[in-house]
Amino acid sequence: MFEKLRKKWNVNLPQLILILCVFAIGGSFTGYIGKILMPLLGISNSILWTVVYLFLVTIIWPVMVLIVSIPFGQFPFFRHYISRLLGRLKINR
Repeated sequence: MFEKLRKKWNVNLPQLILILCVFAIGGSFTGYIGKILMPLLGISNSILWTVVYLFLVTIIWPVMVLIVSIPFGQFPFFRHYISRLLGRLKINR
């Protein structure tokens, strides 16, 4: 599995490990910040809370991954990754 990702992203093994760490830490920070922001919205309905939370983390995730990628030295990879992702979603210019 790791070899397939390494070839797909055209990176070496140490860079792959850093990229996977950025995904893990960025995703964790996204969930943490989402949990902090949700009480500020004052939503009590559990279904609405879930929908809003999913929307919120979907918006926060790209930003968090880009921020976390800076100290790991992987910002160029993630800038390109997020740009391609937004392009596929027809959100990018």
